[in-house]
Amino acid sequence: MSQELFDIYDEHDRKIGTAPRDEVHAKGYLHHSFHCWIVRDTPEGRHILFQKRQDSKDTFPGHFDITAAGHLSAGETVEDAIREVEEELGVPVRMDQLTSLGTICHYAEGTAGGKSFIDREKCYVFGLLHDVPLTAYRLQEEEVAGLYEARLDDAIALFEGRRDAIPATGIPSVREGQAAPETFPATLSIHQFVPHKYDDYLHVFQKLKHLRPDEK
Repeated sequence: MSQELFDIYDEHDRKIGTAPRDEVHAKGYLHHSFHCWIVRDTPEGRHILFQKRQDSKDTFPGHFDITAAGHLSAGETVEDAIREVEEELGVPVRMDQLTSLGTICHYAEGTAGGKSFIDREKCYVFGLLHDVPLTAYRLQEEEVAGLYEARLDDAIALFEGRRDAIPATGIPSVREGQAAPETFPATLSIHQFVPHKYDDYLHVFQKLKHLRPDEK
């Protein structure tokens, strides 16, 4: 089975070629990714959704992460990458429903599956105000272990260091054809998250706090 190819870039973000996924992460080539953060409004305030990555992922398995995200395959545009939302969460969305939150640069090193990786990404970040409950989502079992919802203000307090852990509600990924998952209580600590820079998390969270339905 052939590996997915990514476009790779130099230090000035100029395309210099393509490379297979494993090589990109082994050698630390700069590549592009798409991030979509989903929030919804409830009587208890605005909530934010976090994806839990499957244990089989090649980077940061089992960690909490952006609601939906993915690498841009070779030749893809950011608009093409919106497919990640429906693929991972089972919810179709259009580009005109998203609000651009800018770009961030991500760098991380680690080990997964016994292999070292270097992850260098330019991330195109978007926000989506989507007022549906957790149980409306249908998760991609191969990629997503679960989906978790917490108060946005609690998430901000967590990354500002004012809380050690926050309460959340989660749903597990289920196999196709199984009954819709039931929610369960959970607790999220900061050490369980993909180690993006705390300032990057907080920058995005503050923008999500002020996101409005008519904002594009």
